[in-house]
Amino acid sequence: MAINVLYISYDGMTDPLGQSQVIPYLIGLTKSGYSFTLLSCEKEENFQQHQQKIQQILSENNIHWQPISYTKKPPVFSTIYDVFRIIKHAKKLHREKQFSIVHCRSYIAALVGMKMKKQLGVKFIFDMRGLWADERVDGKLWNLKNPLFLLVYNYFKKKEKAFLEHADYTISLTQNAKDELHSWKHIQHQPIKIEVIPCCVDLALFNPENVNSEIQHKIQNELQLKNEDFILMYLGSIGTWYILEEMMSFFYALKQKKTNAKFLFITKDEHQRIVETAEKYGVSDSIIIRPGNREEIPSLISIVNFSLFFILPSYSKKASSPTKQGEIMAMGIPIICNVGVGDTDKIVQKYQSGILVSSFDEKGYSVAIQSMSTSFSKQSIIDGANDYFSLEKGIEKYAKVYGSVF
Repeated sequence: MAINVLYISYDGMTDPLGQSQVIPYLIGLTKSGYSFTLLSCEKEENFQQHQQKIQQILSENNIHWQPISYTKKPPVFSTIYDVFRIIKHAKKLHREKQFSIVHCRSYIAALVGMKMKKQLGVKFIFDMRGLWADERVDGKLWNLKNPLFLLVYNYFKKKEKAFLEHADYTISLTQNAKDELHSWKHIQHQPIKIEVIPCCVDLALFNPENVNSEIQHKIQNELQLKNEDFILMYLGSIGTWYILEEMMSFFYALKQKKTNAKFLFITKDEHQRIVETAEKYGVSDSIIIRPGNREEIPSLISIVNFSLFFILPSYSKKASSPTKQGEIMAMGIPIICNVGVGDTDKIVQKYQSGILVSSFDEKGYSVAIQSMSTSFSKQSIIDGANDYFSLEKGIEKYAKVYGSVF
């Protein structure tokens, strides 16, 4: 008989993260004998665009989807409103299905999961996804000089302690964060149970062998790329953590050495800001912006020479596992990234999968650009992705955690 699991996510399944970092795991775990009800908060525009596709995928895999709307404004109060709605919905579903496990993705969902554990005796998995409250401060989303944000920050730091103490198991994206959590003296019952599962990759989708050469040529023609062009790529959202100014500054330095360099942004975000930043550095004629849906991304990655991402280094980034790192490595493309983010340094060094930038200045960029002449083994990078970011290994780890809480 299948074990009933309630999976709660404040991220939507019609968001890119839901499609890459929730649904593939649940499909795999369903095959291991777990029956899922998926409760998620969906943003209106994404839900209208992708609801039908996501519903079909989930229905075909016997996952019962319960989407509710995400409330954006006003800050803080909208989230409180959503939490009450999730609690009400989760309790109603529990009366129908009698869940054995509630698996909570991040802190908002964990507020519900811990309540269900205390009131209903359901096993509680805290899938923390990062040091969320500290991320809000480090990312300048919460200004602690504002009494309201200080109150909210202190509330979630107190709840963070409770989540870690009451969870039957905690999931961390990085070994760096696990070590940090185990060093916290204010947490009872140390060492608490933590499993490290990075942002894994669907290696069947991100597989260079499955890329059609005709599609590659079509993309190159569409983007007006020449065979002699040297293509640097940025993949994903632009915003709080991915620091555009420094990435453009790096490209400017690269352009001085490689006049044939082009910078391809595969993103749906902030096109105007990208153009304005490129104009500031005098490289706008070498910038290409191309949105891509999930199915197109492997083909787009396959045409580039290097991929670049710089993440704002901060305390909370100990817990960060960039989804793009595994996807790019799976395609055999070397990465250029900065030090001090999650386990990224160790992964790059262990698998010789790219170049680490030690400082955002002329010296740091110069050393990295010189290293770009190094010969990287495409197959070794792919093997590294298979070893570290395998979705199947991630599913196995989750199944082991589920099995251990009984």
